[in-house]
Amino acid sequence: MGHLATKTGQFRVEIEGPASAPVLMLSNSLGTDLHMWDAQMPALTKKFRVVRYDSRGHGGSVANEGPYSIAMLGQDALAIMDALDLSSVNWLGLSMGGMVGQWLLAHAPARINRAVLANTSSYMPDARPWNTRIVNVQKNGMASITGGVIERWFTPEFQKRDPKAVQRIADMLVNTPAQGYIAACAAVRDMDQRETVRLAQAPVLVIAGTRDPATPPKLGMELASLIEGSDYIELDAAHLSNVEMPDAFTRAVLQFLTKPAKIKKAPAKKKAAPKKKATKKAVTKKAAKKATKQASKKATKKAKKKVASKTVKKAVKKAAKKTAKKTVKKSVKKVTRRPAKKTKKRSAR
Repeated sequence: MGHLATKTGQFRVEIEGPASAPVLMLSNSLGTDLHMWDAQMPALTKKFRVVRYDSRGHGGSVANEGPYSIAMLGQDALAIMDALDLSSVNWLGLSMGGMVGQWLLAHAPARINRAVLANTSSYMPDARPWNTRIVNVQKNGMASITGGVIERWFTPEFQKRDPKAVQRIADMLVNTPAQGYIAACAAVRDMDQRETVRLAQAPVLVIAGTRDPATPPKLGMELASLIEGSDYIELDAAHLSNVEMPDAFTRAVLQFLTKPAKIKKAPAKKKAAPKKKATKKAVTKKAAKKATKQASKKATKKAKKKVASKTVKKAVKKAAKKTAKKTVKKSVKKVTRRPAKKTKKRSAR
């Protein structure tokens, strides 16, 4: 495809594979370019529409002054997706490309379907080697660091077994713009995604190299532990495991990206405890209890009624007695107060 203009800059992009296939985006390591994936392309393009690009500061892409940040490189990846009208992609990134993948998983989760993070880490434990490397490149150019980097990237056995493959990668490193390399070194040095990467929601495969001194298995296992449900494998290789063990690497990637998605089961509802069948004894006991209760209620009601009736009768009787007493008393009082009739004395004749 050549160069693609995006809102964050111009990038060299190549697209291969069936137009109808799901999209897989490849992101290169520090000091290489999109051709680091050449060994994977024949197999990947059978299953995917593969989009690979040179990261900022590398190959044929924009190489402005830095320092860069992983967030800036992540925004570049999103800008490329937007320019190509890709709503979401699968992701394969190695080393720095894996760091960019972590940023996307945390900050643009809807854009990543599945992600392979190879030979990478969520942070760099020691900044001093990076500062030394930056100074060396500033003073002496890219050639001054090539020998030491190649020693970390490939095992001695592979260097002897396939010197052409090693030289091809060494040429990429030497030809990387010094300004872009230095700026990208700063992005890797300053990165710490140990907290944000926990936000990853997409399925993730972490690949580590058993003999990788740049991002050893300890860092790979730590990264996998931070991402819930992630898969983890190790290959018997150094840092560029996709170059040193191309077949095993490609097989692991394809197996992960094409396996059926895990269906998240909804939490099972707790079943209500089955009702125990009542025994004959229990039924009889229950019926007797109920009958006793009803009888007691009826008796209480009757007793209350009787008491109430007696109380009323007693009250009426008492009231009548009291009224009668009052009447008698009143009558007596009346009689007592009445004046006596005067009797005429008969005169004697």
